[in-house]
This record gives sequence, C-alpha cells and structure tokens, in this order.
Amino acid sequence: MEAQALLHLLQFASPALPVGAYSYSQGLEAALEEGSVHDAATARAWMRSMLHEVLARWDAPLFWRLLLAHAAGDGAAAACWAERCLASRDTAELRAESVQMGFSLARLLAELELAPAAEGEEAYLAALARAVHALGVPHEAALLAMLFGWAENQVLVCVKSIPLGQVAGQRLLLSLRPEIEDAARTAQELDDADMSNWAPGLSLLSMRHEVQHGRLYRS
Repeated sequence: MEAQALLHLLQFASPALPVGAYSYSQGLEAALEEGSVHDAATARAWMRSMLHEVLARWDAPLFWRLLLAHAAGDGAAAACWAERCLASRDTAELRAESVQMGFSLARLLAELELAPAAEGEEAYLAALARAVHALGVPHEAALLAMLFGWAENQVLVCVKSIPLGQVAGQRLLLSLRPEIEDAARTAQELDDADMSNWAPGLSLLSMRHEVQHGRLYRS
C-alpha cells in the first residue's frame, strides 16, 4: 500500500475519528447486564460469534459491495446497498446508531472537502465506503480496518465494563486476528443470495437495552 493511502486508512480507522463510535456497544452492554458476557473467555466467544454469524454474513459483505459499486462508478448499485444497509437495522437503537455515525462521518467528509454531503439519511457503512473511495484506500485493507475497528470498540467496552485489564484487552484483541481475517475472506466470497442479517438473539438484546436501567452506552 502506498504511504498516502496507508495514512488515510489509519486516520479514518482511528478511534479518535469524531463519529461517536465509542458511545455505542451494539448490544454488548445488554449481554453484560444479563451475565452472558462476564470475563475474557465469554467476551471472546461473543465477539467470535458476532464476527462469523453477523458481520461476516451481512455488514462486511455489504460494505464490500458498496466499495465495488463506488469503484465501478455504479451509483444505482451503491444506492441500493446503502438502502439495504439502513433497512437491515431492525431495532430503534441500532438504526439510530447507524444514522448518527453516518451523519457525523458524512459531515466530516464534507468539512474536509473530501466528498459532498449526502442527501437524506445515510448509513455509517455507506458513508465509510464513500470515504474509502474518495481517499483511494485499497478495498481489502479498508475491509480489514472496518472489522478491526468493530472489534477494537467491543474490546474497549469489555475493558471498561467487565472490567478487563488493559493487557487482557490487548490480548483479547490480538487473539481475534484470525477471526477477523476469516470474516474478511467470507465477505469477499459470499454470494448475494447467501447474505443474511438474521440474528434474533442480538435483536432481542438490543431491544432490552432500550429499557435497560443505568446504561453507559447508547446501544
């Protein structure tokens, strides 16, 4: 990868990017509340399951298709996948998360004069795909960065909320490397007909989180 593209990727994959990712747990806080995630082992099991059963089968292949659509200049395909991305958020919190982060990233892209502002609501993954295209970041690297960013945020939730020590958190993140690579490969190889966002357990946890007492995170 060229140095410029690598630096762009590092900037837009950074937790310091002002899109609000740190304020969401994507259902993990509800799993912590009910006790199904309570230590490093159960945290890793949660993340492994999410990577293979949710991200690798929906978010990652959808993001991959958005990247390909932008590269091909196929605006209709990009709009179609962006619409499906937003429609797939089946709880109020998960939809609000995607819209808020998408709005924040789209506004940042416009303020940095990297891409025009989006019209209407835009899912975060759709805005991220536009950023990757505008910055000329290689698709494979962008896909891995998206998955790593998700895993890093989940680990940070566990470090703060279980709590895990900082070293334990880094050990957990390091152990997920092969899982992230597998998820990225699946995303690139999966046929459209095999994509699925069927995750009823996650949906139930997200709905419980909407009425959970004493929340630290917004999802």
